[in-house]
Amino acid sequence: MKPADFALLCAVCLMWALNLIVTRWMVTEGGVPPFFFAAVRVGLLAAVLSPFLFPAPRQIGLTFLIAMGLGAFQFGLMFAGLVTAGAGVAGVIGQLGVPFTTILSVMLLGERIGLYRGAGIVMSFAGVMIIVFDPGGFSFTIGVLYLTLAAFVGSIANILMKHIDPMPAMRLQGWVGLFSFPPLLAMSLLTETGQGDAYLSGDWRVYAASVFAVAGVSVFAHGNFYRLLKRYEVTLVSPLTLMTPVLSVILGVILLGEPLTIRLVIGAAIAIAGVAVIGMRPNRRFPEAAVGDKIGQ
Repeated sequence: MKPADFALLCAVCLMWALNLIVTRWMVTEGGVPPFFFAAVRVGLLAAVLSPFLFPAPRQIGLTFLIAMGLGAFQFGLMFAGLVTAGAGVAGVIGQLGVPFTTILSVMLLGERIGLYRGAGIVMSFAGVMIIVFDPGGFSFTIGVLYLTLAAFVGSIANILMKHIDPMPAMRLQGWVGLFSFPPLLAMSLLTETGQGDAYLSGDWRVYAASVFAVAGVSVFAHGNFYRLLKRYEVTLVSPLTLMTPVLSVILGVILLGEPLTIRLVIGAAIAIAGVAVIGMRPNRRFPEAAVGDKIGQ
């Protein structure tokens, strides 16, 4: 990989890690309800990318299902999970999308996995279990459950993308935002209160976080990531993206004061190593599976 492209990938991973930090701050210290912030994010995304929406996808029904997985359900679950789970933990659990997608490709696409990828899957889940399991008592919080479900629904959408006609990344993201806004807003209105006041009365950081989520993550990070995937093999790009959970742990400690426990360090190392093994030995029927679902980062 060219040095300039490697530096670009590092910047992309930094944006993804910062996204978890910013979202964690928004739904905790910022006081903005998670479903409402998710609705704001996808609504702004749809507005910014509206020029890319047309021509409309031919498989509009399948596009809707993908949007629910990559947008409404994944964003809603991830943002709700970040209310109680730290950004570093979220960064590691988010990597479960890779083994989830690999398992689904075996079940639905007829993919076969060998010893190495099988071991990688086991390592990924074992690492996460080390993080959430406390010898003094099981600490599987509702936030961890939400984050795990977010990774799973993103993987389902990832498999569905195997069956859709190719389209530019910006067009897909635009439709994800457009389809995801109504259900997320409805969920916010049904389950949350005072969301409008919480958002409008926030300081400049609330609005800066909204701009960053759309411009920094969805446009800059996702757009450049897809460009890099067109230039380089998945086996090269996928393992390098594992700097994202490492950065999220580090930034969570530095910026949010999250605790850095030995359990988190060991569990993260094992989980990330497992994902790396899967990434270096990609699926034959679905090579992109090793990359996981990055659009929902």
